[in-house]
Amino acid sequence: MIRTRSRNRRAARPLAGGFSLIELSVVVVVMALILGSILVPLTTQIGERRIVETRKLLAEIESALIGFAAANGRLPCPASATSSGSESFAGGGSPSDGNCSNFFDGFLPAATLGLDNVDNQGFALDAWGLAQNRIRYAVSNATVNAITNPFTRTDGMRSAGMSNISAATTLLYVCASGTGVTAANCGTAPTLASNAIAVIWSVGANAATGGTATDEAQNPNPNGGSADRIFVSKARSNTPGSEFDDEVTWAGPYSLFNRMIAAGRLP
Repeated sequence: MIRTRSRNRRAARPLAGGFSLIELSVVVVVMALILGSILVPLTTQIGERRIVETRKLLAEIESALIGFAAANGRLPCPASATSSGSESFAGGGSPSDGNCSNFFDGFLPAATLGLDNVDNQGFALDAWGLAQNRIRYAVSNATVNAITNPFTRTDGMRSAGMSNISAATTLLYVCASGTGVTAANCGTAPTLASNAIAVIWSVGANAATGGTATDEAQNPNPNGGSADRIFVSKARSNTPGSEFDDEVTWAGPYSLFNRMIAAGRLP
């Protein structure tokens, strides 16, 4: 009888290689922490890679726009939401008058530029690749030396004159903040450019939900934005209420002049 009870006690003991529920819970928590520490940097790496890819894309687009100007004596009009990635003129407008349907709140005319990386409607997308991430494009409609729409009119820049364009104060402004800007210029905000002819920008990762903070609201985006000649480019911010993840670049007179002179389009 004594030997039987001893065997029963040994049989009731947990196996040496098994885990209790508490031990299993600890293992699950540890694994979750390990996976979390791996996934967060991975997500960050993906985001950083998309930023780098988008900046590279914007630089290529700027080069394509300048190449278009060198070949055609003008910059293209922005595309509209319904123009399938082609430049959009106002009713009756054409390259001969440069009258675009929208100068400030349009999309990059990727089809007109002959770019390959486009969606099924002909629009170029940034590295986030969603429908709301279409690359945006604005071009100045300032009258220079009595020439209307000189930048989108064939040989309009030649007629306006390089010196007059360089001295113009009514082109596009790029500011380092949206705080303090006016309808005419950067106001009290730091000025990054006061004579940009074209501005190209990506609305970034928050395209669907952002764009309402003071800085992003200066750049037209899927959620609105100010459609005028004032734009903002600044360091990225995730601060609630002050978010900014737009990527912005611009073309000034001299980058255009150099290529157009080499192509015989200027002076």
